[in-house]
Amino acid sequence: MEIAKVSSEAQEAQKGDQEQVYREAALKKQIDYLQRELDEMHPENISDVRKFEKKIAQSGMNEEAQREADKVLNRMRQEGKESHEYGLLYDYLDFVTSLSWKAPQFTPINLKRSEEILDEDHYGLKKVKDRIIQQLAVMALNRKQYGSILLFVGAPGTGKTSIGQSIAKALGREYVRISLGGIRDEAEIRGHRRTYVGAMPGRIMEAMKRSGSSNPVMVLDEVDKLAKDYGGDPASALLEVLDPEQNNTFTDHYMNVPYDLSNVLFVCTANTTDTIPEPLLNRMEVISFPGYTAVEKYHIARNHLIPKAMEAMGIRKNMLKITDGALRQIIDEYTMESGVRDLKKCIETICRSAAVELVKNVPSGDDSTDAVSSENSISVTKSSLTDYLGRKQVRSERKLSSKTPGVVTGLAWTRAGGAILFIESKLTEGKGKLTITGQLGDVMKESVQIALSLVKSLYPKECKVFENHDLHIHVPAGAVPKDGPSAGITLTTAIASLVTGKAVDTDIAMTGEVSLRGGVMPIGGLPEKLMAAQRAGIKKVLIPEDNMEDLEDVADEVKDKLEIIPVKKVTDVLKKALG
Repeated sequence: MEIAKVSSEAQEAQKGDQEQVYREAALKKQIDYLQRELDEMHPENISDVRKFEKKIAQSGMNEEAQREADKVLNRMRQEGKESHEYGLLYDYLDFVTSLSWKAPQFTPINLKRSEEILDEDHYGLKKVKDRIIQQLAVMALNRKQYGSILLFVGAPGTGKTSIGQSIAKALGREYVRISLGGIRDEAEIRGHRRTYVGAMPGRIMEAMKRSGSSNPVMVLDEVDKLAKDYGGDPASALLEVLDPEQNNTFTDHYMNVPYDLSNVLFVCTANTTDTIPEPLLNRMEVISFPGYTAVEKYHIARNHLIPKAMEAMGIRKNMLKITDGALRQIIDEYTMESGVRDLKKCIETICRSAAVELVKNVPSGDDSTDAVSSENSISVTKSSLTDYLGRKQVRSERKLSSKTPGVVTGLAWTRAGGAILFIESKLTEGKGKLTITGQLGDVMKESVQIALSLVKSLYPKECKVFENHDLHIHVPAGAVPKDGPSAGITLTTAIASLVTGKAVDTDIAMTGEVSLRGGVMPIGGLPEKLMAAQRAGIKKVLIPEDNMEDLEDVADEVKDKLEIIPVKKVTDVLKKALG
């Protein structure tokens, strides 16, 4: 009897529990059904949980991401709106479901149209455009993203960032840009873990969300200005982003699930490769953006900068005319750069001043644009240019007017393009002491020592003068720091000129590094240096023989105005310069 009683009670309890579970399940199903009905009747009042359920189902995310999203959604359902974590869970689901997860369909690439778009948007840059077209052709054949990451290196204002927009237009893809200048924290690239207060996704995934596409053209600006800090090394974090072998499973710390970046076309820009870490640089293909010549700047201003500036200021075509002579004078006397950024500023200044004049001449009560007639339109000429831009702002270095023993013209590369510099040397009474001024870096100081040793070995008799004289070498301007391996032959020639008393012709400039054996070694930045020489009125330029192949990158208008002489040894340099 007791056994039967216990067994009966257990069955009753079990039956009660089952009825309770069944009742709860039935109620939940009814609530779910009624909620769906309400959502369809009033879509604006749809609950957050239902909204994210739909979004997760439609997103097309991978299994791992879906598991994580469902887990967060269940937690959100259990926590309820009153929970202090509800906002964090909501933000996470909102971010994850806003990303484009589905693999993109390949759209055919029209190479002819792509070439037309690149030519429309940018003047010159033939080698750069050819390389981009090659990349697009390979992608067209493979029917998918393929090829190395492009790194555009050049002076500011040469069109590195804007050509990324042209690539996006040519491919018919979304364009998104990330500025990496000054980033010190690795979390800016990879995101913060969600355990931290104020956690956010990294800039890469934020840009992917902003683009609304899984295959945008992403421009990573100023890669050379990344910095290391206690927060990590952002340059190393970029390795996973840019490596085609790894980025198909890129994991942002905030998302904590892999995302496929292999369909993104990455384009990086930098002013110089010197500060880019070697492992990161190895993953990219460097494409140099040479500086623009005066003729190229003229065409860029006439075809692109002036129409854009006039449109931005609300000035119609017939209201303002900048003559060819005035435009060439702006290029020669108001700007000194490889790019066209300062030229753009000058043109905008003229347009703003013209806008003031045009509005003043309109009778009160009239529509300012319609009331301006061709009679009171403005023409900017060479003679009136100072009224708009003031005195000429650029005092570009010109070749020396007279030759002096111990003074030689060298060529230098700067971030803003090329420049000429004068190496000056002087003997003073003393005991052979060497003084170097002009803020020279360690590399140039060592070049001075090598040059002095070479001159002493080549001119032993003349160099006896150092027994009772000190040597002072100066490179103006003293306020500008200078360094780099390309002043060796200039320093050697300057010291040789000083000890022999033979002056070097002011029409000659030179660039090249020198070895202790007397060989002339190749240098970089040749196009910019030759442009600087041509701008300064130099007639002859001595360059290392190994750099002759680089003349392909130099504009014909620059080569035509210079006599370029290749040299292999220091003795060749001294023969040409000192006879």
